[in-house]
Amino acid sequence: MLDMLQYKDLDSLYAANLECRACGLRQGCKQVVISRGNPAGRVMLVGEGPGSQEDEQGKPFVGPAGQLLDKILAAAELPPEDVYITNVVKCRPPGNRLPKADETRSCLPWLERQIELIAPRLIVCLGALAGQTLISPDLRITRDRGTWSKYRGIDITATFHPAALLRDPNLKRPVWEDFKVIRDFYKRMLREE
Repeated sequence: MLDMLQYKDLDSLYAANLECRACGLRQGCKQVVISRGNPAGRVMLVGEGPGSQEDEQGKPFVGPAGQLLDKILAAAELPPEDVYITNVVKCRPPGNRLPKADETRSCLPWLERQIELIAPRLIVCLGALAGQTLISPDLRITRDRGTWSKYRGIDITATFHPAALLRDPNLKRPVWEDFKVIRDFYKRMLREE
């Protein structure tokens, strides 16, 4: 296993991540999709894995789910310059399936080091897999969304993935309720700085 502490900054971490072959996902994708947004952002959003458009463009959340996410962030008054977006796995799973447990385990050290280097004040997990990876393996998104806990001292919560809202518009209201709480947390955090 790689010593992630050898990566002292995001540039060295990203460069090494591009060479990763720890699981089979890299063989079937076009590129490694690491992040978009501001590495100095206070808010980190963590999705599950890149889809086909993300694999094409090399950035997370640029397809229909990403466009919806951008609208949610704007409505919640979370400025793009204060948001950093990534995924649990950095390579597209075939057919846009969820990453398997061994793929998630292989990519987790990259994500953990990313979080350490970004040092966000708030992490929002988008979808069950992200929540199960960073909050608890027992997390059930329908039951546990909107609850708060800590990840290595960082406030963290989970909500439905934007792709789920595209499949089931009834989920829009609970996600908006979650993002209103996230918005209030963010504004309070700014006042306290």
